[in-house]
Amino acid sequence: MTIEIGARLPEATLRESIEFGDVCPVAPETVSVTEATKGKKIVIFGVPGAFTSTCSERHLPGYIQSLDALRARGIDEVWCVAVNDGFVMAAWGKSQNAIGKLRFLGDGSAEFAKKLGLERDLTAAGMGVRMQRFSMFVDDGVVKTLNVEASGKLEVSDAATMLRQVG
Repeated sequence: MTIEIGARLPEATLRESIEFGDVCPVAPETVSVTEATKGKKIVIFGVPGAFTSTCSERHLPGYIQSLDALRARGIDEVWCVAVNDGFVMAAWGKSQNAIGKLRFLGDGSAEFAKKLGLERDLTAAGMGVRMQRFSMFVDDGVVKTLNVEASGKLEVSDAATMLRQVG
């Protein structure tokens, strides 16, 4: 069952790396969703996968470009979450020049995606279980808005929609 507006985010462990060695990100740290959302206004958007075409060319860039406008509306943090490991998420964030701007959080086991009811089985396409494309505004751990995309679409989870919703 998909999480609903008014519900508290489920506890889950995500992984994040913001530091790099000579070539690769350093070992990701664990991030408790409950602790990380406490007392904050956060926009979370989920994507099927780091480095995938729509995610890299349209979804993520919109949030990077809208970051100042979101902060001006009181948003403390913007999270990008995918069913990838923390190393891949960090490498993707670095490739987009966005490390330290947005948080790139890996949900490698799909724990968070499953608890949100937003997992998508793409095993037949060779991608395994992934996250559905979505966005949400969360205030102190409680979901205030939720936008879940139809398969193959990027119409309601984009940054422009979120700006209108938190605006």
